[in-house]
Amino acid sequence: MDTQEVLELFDKYVIANYGRVRKVIVKGEGNWLYDSEGNKILDMFPGWAVSGIGHCHPKVTSAIKSQADKLLHIDNTFYTEQQGRLAELISTKSFGGKCFFCNSGAEANEAALKLARLATSKDKYKVITTLNSFHGRTFAAVSATGQPKHHKGFLPLLPGFKYVPFNDIESLEETFDEETAAILVEPIQGEGGINPATEEYMLKIRELCTAHGAVMILDEVQTGMGRTGEWFGYQHYGIEPDVITLAKALGGGVAIGAIAARSEVAASLVPGTHASTFGGNSLACAASIAVFEAIEEEGLLENARKMGEYAAEKLTDIAEKYSVIQAVRGKGLMIGIQFSAQCSELVNICLEKGLRINCTQGNVIRFMPSMTASKENIDEALKIFEQGLGEFIKDSEDAD
Repeated sequence: MDTQEVLELFDKYVIANYGRVRKVIVKGEGNWLYDSEGNKILDMFPGWAVSGIGHCHPKVTSAIKSQADKLLHIDNTFYTEQQGRLAELISTKSFGGKCFFCNSGAEANEAALKLARLATSKDKYKVITTLNSFHGRTFAAVSATGQPKHHKGFLPLLPGFKYVPFNDIESLEETFDEETAAILVEPIQGEGGINPATEEYMLKIRELCTAHGAVMILDEVQTGMGRTGEWFGYQHYGIEPDVITLAKALGGGVAIGAIAARSEVAASLVPGTHASTFGGNSLACAASIAVFEAIEEEGLLENARKMGEYAAEKLTDIAEKYSVIQAVRGKGLMIGIQFSAQCSELVNICLEKGLRINCTQGNVIRFMPSMTASKENIDEALKIFEQGLGEFIKDSEDAD
């Protein structure tokens, strides 16, 4: 089918709840996308951060093909080797907890919130989250999300969620009380603008939860699986949470979500309390095991650190030349470029030049290459970015 035929199919049969770019992607390979008109796009925001080791990594596609010949899915009435092996990998790379599997980040956060209620006393029901957080689109996850724009049309939200400014210890202490069951935060706010938590803030959350029997939940949906240069974002802070939630890059492109919880907390999730029909299916678990293996075998944690430092240094050099850029921040290959004005149009300009990036919060460009990105990929991306930036600034000045 040509581009127009696919667009017409969508216009007629697919609900228009996404703001789609009118391009049809037919292939992804490594750090590149290919559309139906033969255009090649350098992808520095691969699959909304899902393709963390690049599109169609050979190790992942090989694992999928092999598993597809044996067993795609069996319900959780039975045991499967793939689910057990994946749980072991998540546990040993994190803090030694136990895992529950689902299909997405929102589902993982739902499971974590239910677990927090189960694992604390019946008088505890409140959950503290942060302003500008993002935890998903289900009712509990959107209630946990501290952004009014995501609440519009869905009020009243679920009760018990309290929002505090990110990295504000004083506000956190004032809001926390004996009815608090959990504190849910992202180590680095993703959709909120690539805002890293401070070490003091993370230590205070751990201190409060430990002292008062609350559950510390870290949303690692974006920061997990090596993107920051560590397996999980919390590992930058010298603390251990009670629960982490995972998805996005966990499956290398296959839908999967998970939580890992300390054994004492996990014990509350008994039969009948929570479940997921497709959670932990053999195909998704096989793909995820291959992601772990690829990261280890190819030294991708170290590459994420090195390429993240390199990209941040080059972006800082660009920022010094253009006053419209206010800050460059992040960890590893999770980088935000904050502008002094709305910059969403820059994304469109760059895409037409063959570069995919993302804009969040209206004025922050997300630059999140895969962990397999090379210096050559980074250099080419930033060359296009700077060309697009020059055009964006000129267009803005002409508009004024």
